[in-house]
Amino acid sequence: MQTTSGEAEQQFTGLILVSGVDSPGITEALFETLSPFAVGILDIEQVVIRGRLILTVLISLSPAHAKTIEADLEECATKIGVDIATAFESSDQSTIAAKKSLLHVVVLSQTLKPAAIAAIASQIADNGGNIERIHRTASYPLTAIELTVSGADLSNLRPALALTGNEFSVDIAVSPGGLMRFAKKLIVMDVDSTLIQQEVIELLGAKAGVQAEIAKITESAMRGELDFEASLRARVALLKDLPESVLTEVQSEITLTPGARTLVRTLNKLGHHIALVSGGFEPVIAPLVSELGIGHMRANNLEIADGKLTGNLVGPIIDRAGKATALKEFASAHNIELEQTIAIGDGANDLDMIAVAGMGIAFNAKPAVKAAADSSVSAPYLDSVLYLMGISREEVEEA
Repeated sequence: MQTTSGEAEQQFTGLILVSGVDSPGITEALFETLSPFAVGILDIEQVVIRGRLILTVLISLSPAHAKTIEADLEECATKIGVDIATAFESSDQSTIAAKKSLLHVVVLSQTLKPAAIAAIASQIADNGGNIERIHRTASYPLTAIELTVSGADLSNLRPALALTGNEFSVDIAVSPGGLMRFAKKLIVMDVDSTLIQQEVIELLGAKAGVQAEIAKITESAMRGELDFEASLRARVALLKDLPESVLTEVQSEITLTPGARTLVRTLNKLGHHIALVSGGFEPVIAPLVSELGIGHMRANNLEIADGKLTGNLVGPIIDRAGKATALKEFASAHNIELEQTIAIGDGANDLDMIAVAGMGIAFNAKPAVKAAADSSVSAPYLDSVLYLMGISREEVEEA
Protein backbone atom coordinates (compact mmCIF):
# COMPACT_ATOMS: atom_id res chain seq x y z
CA MET A 1 0.00 0.00 0.00
CA GLN A 2 1.32 3.48 -0.89
CA THR A 3 0.74 6.76 0.96
CA THR A 4 0.19 10.03 -0.91
CA SER A 5 3.91 10.73 -0.54
CA GLY A 6 4.75 7.44 -2.24
CA GLU A 7 6.16 5.81 0.89
CA ALA A 8 5.06 2.28 1.85
CA GLU A 9 2.57 2.29 4.72
CA GLN A 10 3.52 -0.07 7.51
CA GLN A 11 1.19 -3.05 7.92
CA PHE A 12 0.79 -5.67 10.57
CA THR A 13 0.40 -9.33 9.81
CA GLY A 14 -1.46 -11.38 12.34
CA LEU A 15 -1.24 -15.12 12.80
CA ILE A 16 -4.35 -16.57 14.41
CA LEU A 17 -4.35 -20.13 15.74
CA VAL A 18 -7.67 -21.70 16.73
CA SER A 19 -7.74 -25.10 18.47
CA GLY A 20 -10.36 -27.10 20.30
CA VAL A 21 -13.14 -29.63 19.95
CA ASP A 22 -14.65 -29.31 16.50
CA SER A 23 -18.27 -28.23 16.17
CA PRO A 24 -20.35 -26.43 13.54
CA GLY A 25 -20.03 -22.65 13.54
CA ILE A 26 -16.42 -22.18 14.69
CA THR A 27 -15.09 -20.98 11.34
CA GLU A 28 -18.14 -18.77 10.84
CA ALA A 29 -17.72 -17.16 14.28
CA LEU A 30 -14.03 -16.48 13.71
CA PHE A 31 -14.52 -14.68 10.44
CA GLU A 32 -17.60 -12.78 11.63
CA THR A 33 -15.37 -11.44 14.42
CA LEU A 34 -12.84 -10.24 11.87
CA SER A 35 -15.31 -8.90 9.30
CA PRO A 36 -15.85 -5.37 10.78
CA PHE A 37 -12.13 -4.60 10.35
CA ALA A 38 -10.05 -3.72 7.29
CA VAL A 39 -8.45 -7.15 7.25
CA GLY A 40 -7.05 -9.11 4.33
CA ILE A 41 -6.84 -12.92 4.37
CA LEU A 42 -3.34 -13.93 3.29
CA ASP A 43 -3.34 -17.63 4.12
CA ILE A 44 -5.57 -20.20 5.77
CA GLU A 45 -5.29 -23.88 6.74
CA GLN A 46 -7.73 -26.07 8.65
CA VAL A 47 -7.58 -29.69 9.71
CA VAL A 48 -9.71 -31.89 11.95
CA ILE A 49 -8.07 -34.95 13.55
CA ARG A 50 -10.20 -37.23 15.72
CA GLY A 51 -12.65 -34.46 16.42
CA ARG A 52 -10.02 -31.85 17.29
CA LEU A 53 -9.87 -28.72 15.16
CA ILE A 54 -6.73 -26.79 14.28
CA LEU A 55 -7.36 -23.67 12.19
CA THR A 56 -4.65 -21.17 11.29
CA VAL A 57 -5.25 -17.85 9.54
CA LEU A 58 -2.71 -15.26 8.44
CA ILE A 59 -4.15 -11.77 8.02
CA SER A 60 -2.94 -8.32 7.04
CA LEU A 61 -4.26 -5.46 9.16
CA SER A 62 -3.66 -1.91 10.23
CA PRO A 63 -1.58 -1.49 13.43
CA ALA A 64 -4.35 0.68 14.85
CA HIS A 65 -6.74 -2.28 14.86
CA ALA A 66 -4.43 -4.90 16.39
CA LYS A 67 -5.42 -4.56 20.05
CA THR A 68 -9.13 -4.36 19.31
CA ILE A 69 -8.98 -7.45 17.07
CA GLU A 70 -7.07 -9.33 19.75
CA ALA A 71 -9.65 -8.43 22.40
CA ASP A 72 -12.56 -9.38 20.13
CA LEU A 73 -10.93 -12.72 19.34
CA GLU A 74 -10.54 -13.46 23.07
CA GLU A 75 -14.25 -12.79 23.53
CA CYS A 76 -15.05 -15.01 20.53
CA ALA A 77 -12.95 -17.84 21.96
CA THR A 78 -14.83 -17.74 25.24
CA LYS A 79 -18.19 -17.70 23.48
CA ILE A 80 -17.56 -20.71 21.21
CA GLY A 81 -15.40 -22.71 23.64
CA VAL A 82 -12.06 -22.88 21.83
CA ASP A 83 -8.54 -21.59 22.37
CA ILE A 84 -7.38 -18.73 20.15
CA ALA A 85 -3.76 -17.60 20.14
CA THR A 86 -2.53 -14.59 18.18
CA ALA A 87 0.81 -13.17 17.11
CA PHE A 88 1.05 -9.75 15.44
CA GLU A 89 4.17 -8.23 13.93
CA SER A 90 5.18 -5.33 11.70
CA SER A 91 5.49 -6.11 8.04
CA ASP A 92 5.85 -4.27 4.75
CA GLN A 93 4.81 -7.39 2.82
CA SER A 94 1.08 -7.58 2.13
CA THR A 95 1.11 -10.80 0.10
CA ILE A 96 2.62 -14.26 0.48
CA ALA A 97 5.25 -15.06 -2.13
CA ALA A 98 4.52 -18.26 -4.04
CA LYS A 99 6.93 -21.10 -3.35
CA LYS A 100 8.68 -22.41 -6.43
CA SER A 101 10.18 -25.82 -7.25
CA LEU A 102 8.13 -27.63 -4.64
CA LEU A 103 8.61 -31.36 -4.16
CA HIS A 104 6.06 -33.86 -2.89
CA VAL A 105 7.32 -36.56 -0.55
CA VAL A 106 4.89 -39.44 0.00
CA VAL A 107 5.56 -41.90 2.82
CA LEU A 108 3.82 -45.30 3.03
CA SER A 109 3.91 -47.73 5.91
CA GLN A 110 1.67 -50.27 7.55
CA THR A 111 3.02 -49.06 10.91
CA LEU A 112 4.53 -45.58 10.69
CA LYS A 113 6.94 -44.87 13.57
CA PRO A 114 8.06 -41.48 14.96
CA ALA A 115 11.71 -42.35 14.30
CA ALA A 116 10.97 -42.70 10.59
CA ILE A 117 9.34 -39.26 10.41
CA ALA A 118 12.25 -37.76 12.36
CA ALA A 119 14.79 -39.30 9.97
CA ILE A 120 12.84 -38.12 6.91
CA ALA A 121 12.62 -34.58 8.29
CA SER A 122 16.35 -34.66 9.04
CA GLN A 123 17.21 -35.70 5.49
CA ILE A 124 15.00 -32.96 4.07
CA ALA A 125 16.76 -30.37 6.23
CA ASP A 126 20.21 -31.75 5.38
CA ASN A 127 19.36 -31.33 1.70
CA GLY A 128 18.40 -27.69 2.11
CA GLY A 129 14.67 -28.33 2.19
CA ASN A 130 11.89 -26.99 4.36
CA ILE A 131 8.63 -28.81 5.08
CA GLU A 132 5.80 -26.47 4.10
CA ARG A 133 2.87 -28.79 4.73
CA ILE A 134 2.09 -32.32 5.95
CA HIS A 135 -1.21 -34.11 5.46
CA ARG A 136 -2.54 -37.65 5.57
CA THR A 137 -3.75 -39.20 2.32
CA ALA A 138 -4.65 -42.68 3.62
CA SER A 139 -5.15 -44.39 6.95
CA TYR A 140 -6.01 -47.91 5.76
CA PRO A 141 -5.05 -50.51 4.75
CA LEU A 142 -1.81 -48.63 5.34
CA THR A 143 -0.85 -45.12 6.41
CA ALA A 144 0.15 -42.61 3.74
CA ILE A 145 1.30 -39.08 4.46
CA GLU A 146 2.41 -36.41 2.02
CA LEU A 147 4.94 -33.68 2.79
CA THR A 148 5.24 -30.62 0.58
CA VAL A 149 8.87 -29.51 0.55
CA SER A 150 10.53 -26.34 -0.71
CA GLY A 151 14.19 -25.57 -1.30
CA ALA A 152 15.44 -29.13 -2.00
CA ASP A 153 16.77 -30.60 -5.23
CA LEU A 154 14.93 -33.66 -6.56
CA SER A 155 18.07 -35.42 -7.82
CA ASN A 156 19.67 -35.18 -4.36
CA LEU A 157 16.67 -35.69 -2.09
CA ARG A 158 15.25 -38.76 -3.86
CA PRO A 159 18.32 -41.03 -3.33
CA ALA A 160 18.87 -39.68 0.18
CA LEU A 161 15.32 -40.56 1.20
CA ALA A 162 15.58 -43.93 -0.51
CA LEU A 163 18.32 -44.82 1.98
CA THR A 164 16.16 -43.57 4.84
CA GLY A 165 13.25 -45.67 3.60
CA ASN A 166 15.38 -48.79 3.54
CA GLU A 167 16.71 -48.10 7.04
CA PHE A 168 13.26 -47.63 8.59
CA SER A 169 11.29 -50.05 6.38
CA VAL A 170 9.01 -47.40 4.91
CA ASP A 171 8.26 -46.66 1.26
CA ILE A 172 9.06 -43.12 0.08
CA ALA A 173 8.37 -41.43 -3.25
CA VAL A 174 9.67 -37.99 -4.20
CA SER A 175 8.11 -36.26 -7.18
CA PRO A 176 8.20 -32.71 -8.55
CA GLY A 177 5.29 -30.38 -7.97
CA GLY A 178 3.78 -27.98 -10.42
CA LEU A 179 1.12 -28.34 -13.07
CA MET A 180 2.71 -31.38 -14.70
CA ARG A 181 1.94 -33.43 -11.61
CA PHE A 182 -1.65 -33.53 -12.86
CA ALA A 183 -0.80 -34.27 -16.50
CA LYS A 184 -2.03 -37.41 -18.26
CA LYS A 185 0.36 -40.27 -17.59
CA LEU A 186 1.27 -43.67 -18.98
CA ILE A 187 1.43 -46.41 -16.35
CA VAL A 188 3.21 -49.57 -17.49
CA MET A 189 2.99 -52.69 -15.32
CA ASP A 190 4.67 -56.05 -15.23
CA VAL A 191 2.20 -58.93 -14.92
CA ASP A 192 3.64 -61.93 -13.05
CA SER A 193 3.91 -61.22 -9.30
CA THR A 194 2.82 -57.64 -9.93
CA LEU A 195 -0.63 -57.40 -11.52
CA ILE A 196 -1.25 -61.05 -10.64
CA GLN A 197 -0.04 -63.10 -7.71
CA GLN A 198 1.33 -66.05 -9.70
CA GLU A 199 4.07 -66.77 -12.25
CA VAL A 200 2.34 -68.04 -15.40
CA ILE A 201 5.28 -70.23 -16.49
CA GLU A 202 5.04 -72.05 -13.15
CA LEU A 203 1.31 -72.64 -13.59
CA LEU A 204 1.95 -74.09 -17.04
CA GLY A 205 4.82 -76.17 -15.68
CA ALA A 206 2.47 -77.67 -13.11
CA LYS A 207 0.10 -78.72 -15.90
CA ALA A 208 3.01 -80.43 -17.69
CA GLY A 209 4.41 -81.98 -14.50
CA VAL A 210 7.76 -80.21 -14.93
CA GLN A 211 7.71 -77.77 -12.01
CA ALA A 212 11.06 -78.99 -10.66
CA GLU A 213 12.80 -78.69 -14.01
CA ILE A 214 11.44 -75.19 -14.56
CA ALA A 215 12.54 -74.17 -11.07
CA LYS A 216 16.11 -75.37 -11.79
CA ILE A 217 16.29 -73.29 -14.97
CA THR A 218 14.92 -70.25 -13.13
CA GLU A 219 17.55 -70.65 -10.40
CA SER A 220 20.28 -70.94 -13.02
CA ALA A 221 19.10 -67.70 -14.63
CA MET A 222 19.06 -65.96 -11.25
CA ARG A 223 22.69 -67.03 -10.74
CA GLY A 224 23.55 -65.34 -14.04
CA GLU A 225 24.30 -68.59 -15.88
CA LEU A 226 21.53 -67.95 -18.44
CA ASP A 227 20.09 -64.72 -19.80
CA PHE A 228 16.34 -64.21 -19.86
CA GLU A 229 15.81 -65.30 -23.45
CA ALA A 230 17.83 -68.50 -23.06
CA SER A 231 16.07 -69.39 -19.81
CA LEU A 232 12.64 -68.61 -21.29
CA ARG A 233 13.24 -70.79 -24.35
CA ALA A 234 14.53 -73.63 -22.15
CA ARG A 235 11.45 -73.49 -19.93
CA VAL A 236 9.02 -73.23 -22.85
CA ALA A 237 10.66 -76.29 -24.45
CA LEU A 238 9.52 -78.28 -21.42
CA LEU A 239 5.90 -77.44 -22.26
CA LYS A 240 5.99 -79.27 -25.58
CA ASP A 241 2.82 -81.24 -26.40
CA LEU A 242 0.67 -79.52 -23.76
CA PRO A 243 -2.83 -79.10 -25.23
CA GLU A 244 -3.79 -75.56 -26.18
CA SER A 245 -6.78 -75.79 -23.83
CA VAL A 246 -4.36 -75.63 -20.88
CA LEU A 247 -3.89 -71.91 -21.58
CA THR A 248 -7.57 -71.31 -20.80
CA GLU A 249 -7.32 -73.46 -17.67
CA VAL A 250 -4.34 -71.48 -16.42
CA GLN A 251 -6.04 -68.18 -17.16
CA SER A 252 -8.94 -69.22 -14.92
CA GLU A 253 -6.49 -69.97 -12.07
CA ILE A 254 -4.93 -66.51 -12.10
CA THR A 255 -5.53 -64.37 -9.02
CA LEU A 256 -5.22 -60.60 -9.26
CA THR A 257 -3.05 -58.85 -6.72
CA PRO A 258 -5.14 -57.08 -4.04
CA GLY A 259 -5.87 -53.54 -5.18
CA ALA A 260 -5.26 -54.28 -8.88
CA ARG A 261 -8.85 -53.64 -9.93
CA THR A 262 -8.99 -50.45 -7.87
CA LEU A 263 -5.75 -49.20 -9.37
CA VAL A 264 -6.84 -49.80 -12.97
CA ARG A 265 -10.38 -48.47 -12.43
CA THR A 266 -9.09 -45.26 -10.81
CA LEU A 267 -6.43 -44.63 -13.45
CA ASN A 268 -8.98 -45.15 -16.22
CA LYS A 269 -11.43 -42.73 -14.60
CA LEU A 270 -8.68 -40.12 -14.40
CA GLY A 271 -7.93 -40.56 -18.09
CA HIS A 272 -4.46 -42.05 -17.73
CA HIS A 273 -3.17 -44.67 -20.15
CA ILE A 274 -2.33 -48.18 -18.90
CA ALA A 275 -0.20 -50.88 -20.48
CA LEU A 276 0.93 -54.37 -19.52
CA VAL A 277 4.36 -55.66 -20.50
CA SER A 278 5.25 -59.22 -19.65
CA GLY A 279 7.82 -61.89 -20.18
CA GLY A 280 4.84 -64.22 -19.92
CA PHE A 281 2.44 -65.24 -22.63
CA GLU A 282 -0.11 -63.25 -24.59
CA PRO A 283 -2.89 -65.89 -24.75
CA VAL A 284 -3.01 -66.01 -20.94
CA ILE A 285 -2.76 -62.25 -20.41
CA ALA A 286 -5.09 -61.03 -23.17
CA PRO A 287 -8.33 -61.87 -21.27
CA LEU A 288 -7.10 -59.73 -18.36
CA VAL A 289 -6.51 -56.80 -20.67
CA SER A 290 -10.08 -57.06 -21.94
CA GLU A 291 -11.62 -57.65 -18.51
CA LEU A 292 -9.87 -54.74 -16.79
CA GLY A 293 -10.08 -52.27 -19.67
CA ILE A 294 -6.33 -51.90 -20.20
CA GLY A 295 -5.29 -50.12 -23.37
CA HIS A 296 -2.05 -51.85 -24.37
CA MET A 297 -0.27 -55.16 -23.92
CA ARG A 298 2.99 -56.67 -25.02
CA ALA A 299 4.00 -60.24 -24.16
CA ASN A 300 5.56 -63.37 -25.64
CA ASN A 301 3.74 -65.76 -27.95
CA LEU A 302 3.75 -69.54 -27.77
CA GLU A 303 3.85 -71.50 -31.00
CA ILE A 304 0.83 -73.78 -31.37
CA ALA A 305 0.33 -76.50 -34.00
CA ASP A 306 -2.44 -79.07 -34.24
CA GLY A 307 -3.94 -77.86 -30.96
CA LYS A 308 -0.72 -78.38 -28.98
CA LEU A 309 2.21 -76.28 -27.77
CA THR A 310 5.31 -77.00 -29.88
CA GLY A 311 7.76 -75.95 -27.18
CA ASN A 312 8.82 -72.94 -29.26
CA LEU A 313 8.17 -69.21 -29.22
CA VAL A 314 7.16 -67.07 -32.16
CA GLY A 315 7.84 -63.37 -32.72
CA PRO A 316 10.15 -61.03 -30.82
CA ILE A 317 11.08 -61.87 -27.25
CA ILE A 318 9.80 -59.47 -24.60
CA ASP A 319 12.79 -59.36 -22.33
CA ARG A 320 14.34 -56.65 -20.21
CA ALA A 321 15.17 -54.43 -23.20
CA GLY A 322 11.88 -55.27 -24.89
CA LYS A 323 9.89 -53.97 -21.94
CA ALA A 324 11.72 -50.63 -22.02
CA THR A 325 11.18 -50.39 -25.78
CA ALA A 326 7.48 -51.08 -25.33
CA LEU A 327 7.18 -48.32 -22.72
CA LYS A 328 8.82 -45.82 -25.07
CA GLU A 329 6.58 -46.84 -27.98
CA PHE A 330 3.38 -46.65 -25.93
CA ALA A 331 4.40 -43.21 -24.62
CA SER A 332 5.14 -41.99 -28.14
CA ALA A 333 1.78 -43.26 -29.39
CA HIS A 334 0.01 -41.04 -26.84
CA ASN A 335 2.42 -38.07 -27.11
CA ILE A 336 3.41 -38.53 -23.46
CA GLU A 337 6.86 -37.41 -22.35
CA LEU A 338 8.94 -40.08 -20.62
CA GLU A 339 8.96 -37.88 -17.50
CA GLN A 340 5.20 -38.52 -17.30
CA THR A 341 5.52 -42.32 -17.37
CA ILE A 342 5.42 -44.72 -14.44
CA ALA A 343 6.84 -48.26 -14.56
CA ILE A 344 5.89 -50.88 -11.96
CA GLY A 345 7.66 -54.20 -11.62
CA ASP A 346 9.27 -56.68 -9.28
CA GLY A 347 12.11 -58.47 -11.06
CA ALA A 348 15.39 -57.99 -12.92
CA ASN A 349 13.50 -58.16 -16.20
CA ASP A 350 11.84 -54.86 -15.24
CA LEU A 351 15.02 -52.91 -14.53
CA ASP A 352 15.35 -51.23 -17.94
CA MET A 353 11.79 -49.92 -18.04
CA ILE A 354 12.08 -48.77 -14.41
CA ALA A 355 15.23 -46.87 -15.36
CA VAL A 356 13.71 -45.18 -18.41
CA ALA A 357 10.39 -44.17 -16.79
CA GLY A 358 9.83 -40.84 -15.09
CA MET A 359 9.04 -42.79 -11.91
CA GLY A 360 10.10 -46.38 -11.45
CA ILE A 361 8.27 -48.28 -8.69
CA ALA A 362 9.48 -51.58 -7.28
CA PHE A 363 6.46 -53.59 -6.14
CA ASN A 364 7.32 -56.14 -3.42
CA ALA A 365 10.52 -56.46 -5.38
CA LYS A 366 13.86 -58.16 -5.09
CA PRO A 367 16.56 -56.03 -3.38
CA ALA A 368 18.39 -55.17 -6.62
CA VAL A 369 15.17 -53.88 -8.18
CA LYS A 370 14.23 -51.92 -5.08
CA ALA A 371 17.67 -50.29 -5.04
CA ALA A 372 17.37 -49.24 -8.69
CA ALA A 373 13.81 -47.87 -8.49
CA ASP A 374 12.79 -44.32 -7.61
CA SER A 375 10.30 -45.65 -5.10
CA SER A 376 8.91 -48.89 -3.80
CA VAL A 377 5.75 -50.44 -2.41
CA SER A 378 6.32 -53.12 0.21
CA ALA A 379 2.67 -53.62 1.18
CA PRO A 380 0.73 -56.28 -0.75
CA TYR A 381 -1.73 -53.73 -2.17
CA LEU A 382 -1.20 -52.62 -5.75
CA ASP A 383 -3.49 -49.61 -5.40
CA SER A 384 -0.92 -48.13 -2.99
CA VAL A 385 0.69 -46.81 -6.17
CA LEU A 386 -2.12 -44.25 -6.29
CA TYR A 387 -0.89 -42.68 -3.03
CA LEU A 388 2.57 -42.28 -4.55
CA MET A 389 0.87 -40.33 -7.34
CA GLY A 390 -0.68 -37.95 -4.79
CA ILE A 391 -4.18 -39.46 -4.89
CA SER A 392 -5.86 -39.85 -1.50
CA ARG A 393 -7.86 -42.80 -0.19
CA GLU A 394 -10.97 -40.63 -0.08
CA GLU A 395 -10.53 -39.75 -3.75
CA VAL A 396 -9.98 -43.41 -4.64
CA GLU A 397 -13.21 -44.43 -2.91
CA GLU A 398 -15.13 -41.73 -4.78
CA ALA A 399 -13.78 -42.90 -8.16
